[in-house]
Amino acid sequence: MMTFTKVVLFTDRDGRAKFRDEDVALTEGNPQAMLSKISPSSGYQLRHSPVGFRSQWHCTPSAQWVFILRGEMEIGLRDGASRVFKPGEHFYAADLLPEGASFDAALHGHWSAQRGGEPLVTLFLKT
Repeated sequence: MMTFTKVVLFTDRDGRAKFRDEDVALTEGNPQAMLSKISPSSGYQLRHSPVGFRSQWHCTPSAQWVFILRGEMEIGLRDGASRVFKPGEHFYAADLLPEGASFDAALHGHWSAQRGGEPLVTLFLKT
């Protein structure tokens, strides 16, 4: 069976953001164009971030796909891990603030930053 790798940024049981890879089965279509099942979405946003952009620590407000259209985006985690995503790459941001918790910048969330010599252009697809 063919699969698509979904990179997921999520909140673990300890309240910290982490990455994991999940397989999405490509069970639709035909041998020339294998497709996943259709997933619901509720809209999208485009973002332009200038060279030098870096966010503060934050949680994703609602689950969303993030697709890198131009430039490079680095995501940093509390444990010191980070990943750089380049044009054509993606991740699924679902590191939501745990239910009932108040945001604690020393524990929760991630930061994002533009990397490289050109502005960062991203597409956020809300789920």
